Amino acid sequence: MDREVSIEYVKQTRRRSWLIGLLLVGCLVIALVWFRSFLETSVNASEIRTATAERGSVENTLNATGEIIPAYEQIITSPIRASIRRVLLTPGTRVRTGQAILELDKSLSLFELEKLKDQLALKQNGIDQLRMKLNKNLYDSEVSDQIKSLNINKLKAELEDTRRLQKVGGRTLEDVTRAENALRIAELEKKQLENDLSYNRQSMGASLRESQLQAQIEGKNLKELEHKLKQADILTDREGVLTWVNENIGTAVNEGEMLAKLADLGSFRVEASAADMYADRIKSGIPVIVKLNETSLRGLIAQVKPSVQNNVVQFAVQLENNRHASLRPNMKVEVFIVTDRSANAVRIANGPAFKGKKRQSVFVVKPNGTAERREVEIGLTNFDHVELKSGVQVGEKVIVSDLSRFEHLDKITINNKAD
Repeated sequence: MDREVSIEYVKQTRRRSWLIGLLLVGCLVIALVWFRSFLETSVNASEIRTATAERGSVENTLNATGEIIPAYEQIITSPIRASIRRVLLTPGTRVRTGQAILELDKSLSLFELEKLKDQLALKQNGIDQLRMKLNKNLYDSEVSDQIKSLNINKLKAELEDTRRLQKVGGRTLEDVTRAENALRIAELEKKQLENDLSYNRQSMGASLRESQLQAQIEGKNLKELEHKLKQADILTDREGVLTWVNENIGTAVNEGEMLAKLADLGSFRVEASAADMYADRIKSGIPVIVKLNETSLRGLIAQVKPSVQNNVVQFAVQLENNRHASLRPNMKVEVFIVTDRSANAVRIANGPAFKGKKRQSVFVVKPNGTAERREVEIGLTNFDHVELKSGVQVGEKVIVSDLSRFEHLDKITINNKAD
């Protein structure tokens, strides 16, 4: 016996049928779209970018990054031990030559200056006393030598008298011997005095020179401190912009401690870095191209830092035009290191069509509004141009946009009207 189907069951069956139908229709639409795209053989002219092959130079480059910094930055340090009394200029101020930046408290150095002056005066007074003492000793030695000479003359006369008297019996041989010995002793004593006199003259000169040298050292220390005190007036010695100033008033600063930084923002250089895998190809004197926004500037690698840090090689670039209006401090730029150059190559503007392979396919535009696929050999490349060693002639137009979706086709049609 048949039972009547419930209304609810009928509704569920209908909904299931509609859902299956919609899914089938969706799958059919997706399949048609995919098949249409697979069979697509045309592209709108507005969707592609073309470039004409030409003859010119192509440079092979390595990519690096850089930062624009002032070509000259002066670090101003404290010449003395002092404290900051007053800050006269703040960072960012453009300064002229001779402007005061800071005012230092120089009282300790002034006290040291007076102390050195007293020590120098004391040393000079000691030299005068030493000179007088040495002159007295020298004079005494000279007088003693003269007295000894007179005594010798007296002993010689007595010896002659003794010898004459000994001949007539008025003196004995012992008296003659005694007179001869007295004369010999006096002559030896005179030699000793002459030697002492010569020594005193030499030692007097040496002692005076030593004391004078010590005084000269004291005098140089005094002049050095006086020079440092003059430098303690912290002034700018050239035009520029203050990039940093120690603004901590009352802070004690030691000799040689940094007080300010002054940069010349009229000229710039580039501090660049590249991956250490290029370390053996980065050398001083190699040309580079620095790209900032739409501007390209040429330069040379001036210095390569010897150490590699964090897998990065750092180097400095000297720009040919280091005063270009587009240069700004701390600006991040792209740096391209020129490693090779082809002077008369067939080249084309670089674009997404070039994938970095040595051999690949490109589409060459024909006069009839189509583009045919050709195999080309790639040579040197950089951010502007690609060298085409074969496959394209000068004057031919190449599509440089990415047409990977047409890689299965040998020819495509270029529509001049947009969809």
